Amino acid sequence: QVELVESGGGSVQAGGSLRLSCSTSSYVYEHYSWAWFRQAPGKEREGVAGIGHDGRTTYADSVKGRFAISRDNAKNTQYLIMNSLKPEDSGMYYCAAELRVGATLNSDDFGIWGQGTQVTVYS
Repeated sequence: QVELVESGGGSVQAGGSLRLSCSTSSYVYEHYSWAWFRQAPGKEREGVAGIGHDGRTTYADSVKGRFAISRDNAKNTQYLIMNSLKPEDSGMYYCAAELRVGATLNSDDFGIWGQGTQVTVYS
């Protein structure tokens, strides 16, 4: 069973940066597609960034140019680098994984989820 471990959340002032990490011990890591989703209180979960097993990426319009997703297959870890953070970026961020679904932000495509890490951006 694949388990995901997220880290890197925290509180930061608007304009600051954070790096989220999501790791797994799965030996088939390189075959997985990954994504980050976030959910703020009272709002629906939304896709933020995704990276396919082939390395292709996709981003929500609201984070394009500010966030970057990447993967390190040697470390079984993928990262979400968040720059120029805004208060509206606050929420619980979830890492998700699935075999070979490509770069997608559709939550229905993912069957493996982490526990989430909180990001708070204050003005």
